[in-house]
Amino acid sequence: MSKYARAGGALLGAAAIVLAVAAPAAAEPATGKVDPTKNVIGYQVNIGDDWLSNLPTSLIGFKLADGTELGVYCVQLKTEIDEEHDMVERPWEDYPDADSPFNKNRAKINWVLHHGFPALSLADLAKQIPDAHDGIDTLEAIAATQSAVWHFSDDIDLNQDNPLTGGAADQNAKDDVLALYNFLTGDKNTGLDEPAAAALKIDPADRDGQSGTKIGPFKVSTNATVKELKADLPDGVRVTDADGNELAADAIKDGTELFLDVPAGTADGDGKFELSALSSLATGRLFVGKDANHPTQSLIVAAAKNTTITAEAGAKWTTAPVTTTTETTSETTTSSETTTSTTAAPVPQASANDDDLASTGASVFTPIVIGLVLLGGGIGALLFLRRRRA
Repeated sequence: MSKYARAGGALLGAAAIVLAVAAPAAAEPATGKVDPTKNVIGYQVNIGDDWLSNLPTSLIGFKLADGTELGVYCVQLKTEIDEEHDMVERPWEDYPDADSPFNKNRAKINWVLHHGFPALSLADLAKQIPDAHDGIDTLEAIAATQSAVWHFSDDIDLNQDNPLTGGAADQNAKDDVLALYNFLTGDKNTGLDEPAAAALKIDPADRDGQSGTKIGPFKVSTNATVKELKADLPDGVRVTDADGNELAADAIKDGTELFLDVPAGTADGDGKFELSALSSLATGRLFVGKDANHPTQSLIVAAAKNTTITAEAGAKWTTAPVTTTTETTSETTTSSETTTSTTAAPVPQASANDDDLASTGASVFTPIVIGLVLLGGGIGALLFLRRRRA
């Protein structure tokens, strides 16, 4: 490898480090696992041939890493669920199957979720189905909602003549499930856009500064409600606004700018702070397998739940250098000489560039000029005497 290639690689590596350091601290995407002990069972449905003719439905239990429990539905019917490995929240565009009907129908799936169970209560669902027999129960609501999701995510249809199988459902249940399914997949379903992910960012993630200053700003961006501010800072260092007022968590909102106020004289050091916010993990948010080596059925949130998100930032500082002023006094010595002469001779001044000459207040040429004048006078007198003798 040439020296230029090595230098280029070093520069790219340095640039990557700078970018990594400069990236704002953001809320990590939610992660969790399927929790089958929390499944809520629906009726078995008939949506095709073979195993699809007698398919169980359920509102699937799902537990986030922070302990929040969710109900989710399947949006990838022909892939098995992996209950052992983590899943991670992702935008719709990250759905793992590019050829799936999910990609063109995802807005309609979201509409189903917002108008199905459990986003709407059983009583509210019954209002949509005025001919339901004694209202809509949980078994019916789950079977109809999951079947409507599959209709759009996997391009399947609930059997209109025999929608429920397994022997547990009577004709009234079949009619109710079919009526709710047709409502959720019918003309009123105009789709709903992707819900926003829970967001909490602090930009930048870190700064440098000096003691005796307010280091910042650190700008907060969030669609959540900040509930807690934790700080790991040396004594005297505070989280403040631009005016130096200490901030409480409830004063921090989207767009708030934070500073670390480091008193003068604080020793070299560093500190950090963390924000925690309460946000809604919205209905319609997608979870996919976190590890490509462990494929699993993609899942979608059936009803919004509050969850906690966090973001962290910090700073390093050094002690401000002490500035001292030194005054230099130049002493000038004047040498005074008295000479007697009948002719006043100009006194040449030393050039400003004659740095090698000491400055004494009188030109060094003065005695030379005086000597020349005296010498000239003596020679003239001698010539005068010689002429008279001649």
